[in-house]
Amino acid sequence: MPPSVPTFLDMLANCNTSALHLEMRDIYAVADEAEDFEAWKRGHRTDWDDRDSWWHPYYQAVSEAVARGVTVRRARVISEPVSDYIRYEHYITEANIRAGEQVRWLPRRQATDIALPGNDIWLFDGRRVRIYHFSGDGVLLDQEVSEDVDLARLCDSAFTQVWDRATPHSDYTPS
Repeated sequence: MPPSVPTFLDMLANCNTSALHLEMRDIYAVADEAEDFEAWKRGHRTDWDDRDSWWHPYYQAVSEAVARGVTVRRARVISEPVSDYIRYEHYITEANIRAGEQVRWLPRRQATDIALPGNDIWLFDGRRVRIYHFSGDGVLLDQEVSEDVDLARLCDSAFTQVWDRATPHSDYTPS
């Protein structure tokens, strides 16, 4: 990441009203999740009552933002039947919920007529877009931040349309 790009945690800490995350991939090759993902596939489950075992700085930052009055929402556009990774992601979303995020799921089939950005994004306060560039196999390659008004408007519109159609996490069962 270029040094001029603020960290995600800094962007969330400086957010005043809303942080919206639009995810559109069916697999993410996140290095610090690899071991947990493999353990989950073998049947390991998180003890959600043992917060110290799973809580990390991301969840703390979300919790602090929500406590300040920031609405943190995540919408996931996913293919069905879902990948093993999406099943795992659905399971671990419990941590996001406990941190204060609102999460919804939209099957890709229901998003055909929505103009979506070409990459996953975070939209902060409706004006700052954090853009994530991934390889085909889900490795994060680069991130950039834009304050382009038209891009922010596209991302806000896309997120809103996805959110309005999507199923709340508690009601969504991966197929």
